[in-house]
Amino acid sequence: MTTEVPRDELLPEPDELVPRDRMPDTIAGWRAVAGSLLSDPCCAFHRNVEISSRYAWIYMLQPASFKWAAMAAIASHHVRLALFPFRLDTDGTGYVDIPYSLSHRKLLLTEDVNTIRATNNAIFDDIFWVHLAYVTAGDGIERLRTLLQADRHYAPVLAGFEAIDQGRRVLADGMASADSRHAACDLIWEGNVELLEHEQRALVQPCFDRLSCTFARLVSIGAATSFEVRGLRREVAYFTSFYLYSLSKGIPAALRARAWPRITRFDDRWRWLVTSVVPRFQRLDADSPLVDASLRRIADEARDFASYPCILPHSPADGSRRTSQARLWHRNSRSRR
Repeated sequence: MTTEVPRDELLPEPDELVPRDRMPDTIAGWRAVAGSLLSDPCCAFHRNVEISSRYAWIYMLQPASFKWAAMAAIASHHVRLALFPFRLDTDGTGYVDIPYSLSHRKLLLTEDVNTIRATNNAIFDDIFWVHLAYVTAGDGIERLRTLLQADRHYAPVLAGFEAIDQGRRVLADGMASADSRHAACDLIWEGNVELLEHEQRALVQPCFDRLSCTFARLVSIGAATSFEVRGLRREVAYFTSFYLYSLSKGIPAALRARAWPRITRFDDRWRWLVTSVVPRFQRLDADSPLVDASLRRIADEARDFASYPCILPHSPADGSRRTSQARLWHRNSRSRR
């Protein structure tokens, strides 16, 4: 599959971003490189846009291999809706001071909204750099083996990339048979689903365990995926709702568990992801114009936001918790490289 999505104009090519002679040799070093692609400090909404666009950018580098990154781009893009309550606590400049909002507890379920924000950030910090290290190295899988083999936390991620790399090598072989290429595509998807499971078990579940019961119910009811396609017929074809699934195909599992399905429960959520969300994205991914359009909208939004300033807080010496000083976040990010 090829993609016509334009490269993120805010980022350089990978070999310019991480020169071969200056590649980190530790996980912390690679995380720092990935973190340098995000502006710091930055408001919650610009940060979310940046994360979504970075996922889209890394997917564009190897669209035949990096399926998880495309799904993550779309999922992160949807997180912006959950952050809406923070917009109710902005000042005249548009700045959202999250610690201030949390301390005053003026907004309903603010702690839960902040947990969703923190989860999105944690996923980026944990997994994005692995894609970056893989794609910028001459032999990406060897680099990942060196970095990840001794870390039990990353065992599922390494296993996923082993499968992805094996499938990618078959697809790159011009002599491979049609059956071999089909099996290689399946292997790549298996590897990406392993990354998804790691994300859900190691990162999402501990955060979801902290959500209040009220917010958990609201998220369960509202959880849906449409992959940003346009047009009613296409929306219906790619739309999937957690509760609609749970109350139809998921009924046998709910009866066996004798519990009302909740998206904050790993087994309920994982069953929906692998039997409904992933198959729909596989159909989308097979339709290049549609997946291109979905990711193009995410990249376009990032470019639009890059033309607006991210409002930064006052320093303590200013005697105020906020400021009207503006900084273009993408320029700030690039200036630190």
